[in-house]
Amino acid sequence: MAPVLDVCIRGAGIVGRTLALLLARDRLRVGLVQAAPAAGSDVRAYALNAASRQLLESVRGWPDAAHETPVTGMEVHGDEGGCVRFGAGSRPALAWIVDVPALEQRLDDALRYQPFVTVLDAPARAALTVACEGRGSATRAEFGVQYDVQPYGQHAVAARLHCEKPHGHVARQWFQSGEVLALLPLGGEAPAAGSQSVALVWSVGQSRSESLLQCPAADFESQLVAASEGALGQLTLASQRAAWPLQLARADRWCGPGWALAGDAAHSVHPLAGQGLNLGLADVRELARVLHEREYWRSVGDVRLLRRYERARKGDTLAMGATTDGLQQLFAQDHAAWSMLRNLGMRGFDASGPIKQWVVRQAAGRL
Repeated sequence: MAPVLDVCIRGAGIVGRTLALLLARDRLRVGLVQAAPAAGSDVRAYALNAASRQLLESVRGWPDAAHETPVTGMEVHGDEGGCVRFGAGSRPALAWIVDVPALEQRLDDALRYQPFVTVLDAPARAALTVACEGRGSATRAEFGVQYDVQPYGQHAVAARLHCEKPHGHVARQWFQSGEVLALLPLGGEAPAAGSQSVALVWSVGQSRSESLLQCPAADFESQLVAASEGALGQLTLASQRAAWPLQLARADRWCGPGWALAGDAAHSVHPLAGQGLNLGLADVRELARVLHEREYWRSVGDVRLLRRYERARKGDTLAMGATTDGLQQLFAQDHAAWSMLRNLGMRGFDASGPIKQWVVRQAAGRL
């Protein structure tokens, strides 16, 4: 017999699993629709802020110290010598770089001990359906939602690397001729443990991404060393390479009677600020809060209730989308005047004091 459900979550990625655990704490009966596992190893790593860490810790979903690496500094380099540097200051870290497989495994472990969550092979009837299937969501289309997509004509190339020099728990990023290269520290909390491993996210044009995926490892590594200006010395591939297309996208509606969207099913931004999963987890936190605080006589699928969630989250995601899009467009301009202006701006911002600290607080999740 099919379980009687309060909420059916379609999509069992990090966003869906976290939402299931939060709702189960309120003794809501949750069905979690599990997708088929992806083939091959996962080379992705996410930058998670303090708010996301706190949320995941609250559901026992935060990975152990070997799989979360604190970022205590950040360097952002322009194309003509402009540079912005951030430090954690009195905070434990600016963010944490988390291995995706380790995070997913920890969430799975937590779900196994949660009797209010039932893992399903197919969607089931519930008072509320939440689509957490990612940007290719079929549920979104089923509910007639328009998904406005602006392709960037770029792909993110990802891999794991061994670097000649220790990364020092600093995340490094370069903006060059419209491309964005990020090297994110890995190896866990201990300075001596894996301090010369990094995760690569390299946003490049589609044809260039195909070339980077197919070229010999030695050619790939030499191009990386040049693009990173030798900051970490020789870089050596330590994994397979992967790539996916980049886009700015947003749904015109996030909810309706008996349904809601969360995570990439509702919005997608350029990865240059590392905020994609942070936005999705902020959706989860707000939706769970709204359902927890609902009037006793309201169903979890009440559209007036769900619109509180939509109003609370739409503004933040639109602002982040506009910010990342603006930065991507700014650094895509190849005229000399644009280059001079943006690099002067970077130098001015680096010396701005309070403004710079405000940006750090926003990126950390406002904690």
